[in-house]
Amino acid sequence: MEDPRLAAELVERMDRDQEARAAVGAHPSDESALARVRAVDEENTAWLRAVVERSGWPHRSAVGAEAAGAAWLLAQHADQDPEFQRRCRSLLDHAVRAGEADPAHLAYLTDRVRRAAGEPQLYGTQFWHGPDGRGPLVVQPVEDPARLDERRRAVGLGPFAEYEEAMRRQDADPPTPD
Repeated sequence: MEDPRLAAELVERMDRDQEARAAVGAHPSDESALARVRAVDEENTAWLRAVVERSGWPHRSAVGAEAAGAAWLLAQHADQDPEFQRRCRSLLDHAVRAGEADPAHLAYLTDRVRRAAGEPQLYGTQFWHGPDGRGPLVVQPVEDPARLDERRRAVGLGPFAEYEEAMRRQDADPPTPD
């Protein structure tokens, strides 16, 4: 590992991201928990932007697999800055081609970027509860659904039906409050 300090910071930021989101899962109507997620996302996005400008995308060989996954997660949650998210998607694409990142991460970020642009997703990774956030959990629009599993398989993702079932189970079984 070339950059253990960057790796440690990426993992620490990923942990904060996940803790903030777990608090929302435990208390979905808690406005302070939602505000905390937004604050963590903004801070992580600004920090990751500075890292990317200074050093480029954090490759697996430089930071290890866990920290490279953390970089993807921070980019995945950079929804408040779609231009930066698109840039990360491009950098992640290059890293995947170089064998330095997980193709499944690229699939998730590709879907996130496409949905932000109003385009259908390619891999079926993005779900929602509708525009008001109160409807049943449904997959967001997918381009060419007949070839969805083929595209998912090509990036190492399992069958969509299994993923959809897991998403529905997770949605029906939110975490218990502490």
